[in-house]
Amino acid sequence: MSVTIRRAILADAHAIAEVHVASWRSTYRGLVPQAHLDGLSVERRETMWTSVLGDARTQTLVFVATADDGRIVGFAAGGPPQVPDSTYPAYTGELYAIYLLADHQGRGTGRQLVASLAHALATRGMTSLLVWVLEGNPACHFYAALGGVRAGEKPIDIGGATLTELAYGWPDSAPLRGIT
Repeated sequence: MSVTIRRAILADAHAIAEVHVASWRSTYRGLVPQAHLDGLSVERRETMWTSVLGDARTQTLVFVATADDGRIVGFAAGGPPQVPDSTYPAYTGELYAIYLLADHQGRGTGRQLVASLAHALATRGMTSLLVWVLEGNPACHFYAALGGVRAGEKPIDIGGATLTELAYGWPDSAPLRGIT
């Protein structure tokens, strides 16, 4: 099964929200409190994505991966650093989120999404990239395989539990932009 990567449109908000919630529930089971995962809502995520995709002034770029049947099976979002942090001044762009349905992982779709996002960010002058990922997330291996280097860590509260987020960075996103 092949996938197509394209820019997200407002009409994609519900499908993106479904992927977002399903991915959180499968990826973070055992890492974050189960009550938090159980409380995730497609409707709340849809509201969030509708806001992002419907705001003409937003600097957030969103790409979706669609299966042969047109169904959205993954997405990636990014833009300027969400919280400008003088600790990481070398990074002009940030990968905010990348999620794929479990049955579409390990097929190169994540690489394609990252390449599309990195290319679009570079056209806006963001030629370095940082991503924050929950410690223990299998995606840590994905980012390392893409050449990301550990750049830091910070605590994060999710569902009443204090967890650790790890930063992976690419001081130059050119290698990411060349991924196929």
